[in-house]
Amino acid sequence: MMITVMGEALIDIIVSPEGEVTSVVGGAPLNTARTLARLGHAVTFLGGVSSDAFGRRIRRLLDQDGVGLALGDLLAEPTSLAIAQLDPAGAATYRFMVEGTAAASVRPAQAVRALDPDTRVLHVGTLGLMLEPLAHATRAVVDSVASECLVMIDPNCRPSAMRDSAVFHPTLQAVLARADVIKVSGDDLHFLSPELDLVAAARRLQHESRALVLVTDGAQAVRVIGPRAEVVIAVPPIDVVDTVGAGDAFSGGFLSYWQSHDCLRRDLQDMDHVVAAVSFGIRVAGLTCQKAGAQPPFAADVASR
Repeated sequence: MMITVMGEALIDIIVSPEGEVTSVVGGAPLNTARTLARLGHAVTFLGGVSSDAFGRRIRRLLDQDGVGLALGDLLAEPTSLAIAQLDPAGAATYRFMVEGTAAASVRPAQAVRALDPDTRVLHVGTLGLMLEPLAHATRAVVDSVASECLVMIDPNCRPSAMRDSAVFHPTLQAVLARADVIKVSGDDLHFLSPELDLVAAARRLQHESRALVLVTDGAQAVRVIGPRAEVVIAVPPIDVVDTVGAGDAFSGGFLSYWQSHDCLRRDLQDMDHVVAAVSFGIRVAGLTCQKAGAQPPFAADVASR
């Protein structure tokens, strides 16, 4: 059974406080797809990848990890860029260069044609909820998946890009109507519901969507909010190198458990299954944090711990 991850692939341009520049392949959906592939699952990435030098670099990384490219061909548009300016404490402020790029250019009919008919899990989010025409393509794909397909949403909010967007909130509301699982961070909830505390915001999101809500908050416990129960799952202490891609790896770990144990949409009502999947996601995210950059573990790495 295929897992499809839809969204953006881009290059992160990292600028140090001294003005030194490095670059890494990025994009939260791409990181989630790579996590799933490294954990041994059949996964395809439904997003635009450029034929320019950066795009070919992205394609090589997907190939190395065994992630399929749903669209097949590389696109003529340039690669999207995210410029991360680091302050002396290491915190990043992002600017995005995305207009007219390959990530943004995927169209609804094109995306629906590229969707693997065997898809039983669909993951969407981040810039796929605000770039045009990609946002309309995301809505079209979510609307077109089979009734038995589990849909997971990660808003992964980027305030600098989304705050003034006329597209983000309508797209988010549209896909939440079909969501089975919503993964949100504390920062996401603060952006979406700034007037509420984290728990109240998460409960409102669950009430409005009727989905299972998974709340991550860095090294703090993961809170699971379902229609009939709430569970808090501790995050064990680890030696952190950095947290790049940790949330994406958590999502990949959760879905990996779900696929590996042949769980279905209806099994989201079983809190024992949910807790086990969240716990596995925490393990995968923890291993990712122990390496520099978004380097999710392979199945053998997880099994050996």
